[in-house]
Amino acid sequence: MTKITYGKAKITDIDDVMHIEETSFPENEVLSRASMLERIQVIPERFFVARNEEGKVVGILVGPTSDKCYLTDDMFEKTEASRPTDRFQIIVSLAVDSEYRDLGIATSLLDLMKEAAAEESRQGISLTCVENLIPYYEHYGFVSKGISDSQLAGETWYNMVLPL
Repeated sequence: MTKITYGKAKITDIDDVMHIEETSFPENEVLSRASMLERIQVIPERFFVARNEEGKVVGILVGPTSDKCYLTDDMFEKTEASRPTDRFQIIVSLAVDSEYRDLGIATSLLDLMKEAAAEESRQGISLTCVENLIPYYEHYGFVSKGISDSQLAGETWYNMVLPL
């Protein structure tokens, strides 16, 4: 069995991070390299990665904190530092390399984010997803809050919130 370890992203991980992002999402939904580099620098405490035995990044989970419950499209490109008063942890990207799916990596990454958000007394974790992913997030404990205002990639997105 493959041994997976978890930690924080480093600038030197950017090529692995972008490979996962680019191969996990349709081209018009891929977050930019510049925005990912900014996240590694501005919110390193909220950029979790899963690594294989060779140290290669095989899973990512990242997002800022916010006082707003729901993710807004500007959060995909611009990142602000976390504030202690922010009530919500936002997730802008959760992805696992296709060769490492079905090993529980996404769930483990969500567990890390949940633990960090709870330690900081956040009220919940929020993300948007397409309709076919709603059951996955509901299984984890997220609650669907209906259609999002997001216009990203012209998709219909759903607000999902995990109360803490």
